[in-house]
Amino acid sequence: MPNSIMYEEDYFVVLETNQPEQIISVGELHEKLKATLLKLNTEDLSNDLRQFDTVEAQVKYLIDTSCELDLGPGEYLQWYAVRLEK
Repeated sequence: MPNSIMYEEDYFVVLETNQPEQIISVGELHEKLKATLLKLNTEDLSNDLRQFDTVEAQVKYLIDTSCELDLGPGEYLQWYAVRLEK
């Protein structure tokens, strides 16, 4: 039987254009995605993100289903769940 810890997503490694790799909590990822989405034009969002009425719903969708947000040519924002051990 699989251990439930295998499905926890409390921390993420984040990769951004011209930034060093970061390990952040799910709350910090939520805030980073929210701030990034607020800076983007609605027209630049993918169709799957435009279907949501709020930024909060868009952020939840991204965290639950994706690992990358398209920021345009030559720019990226990627996140991957990681497990931290002592």
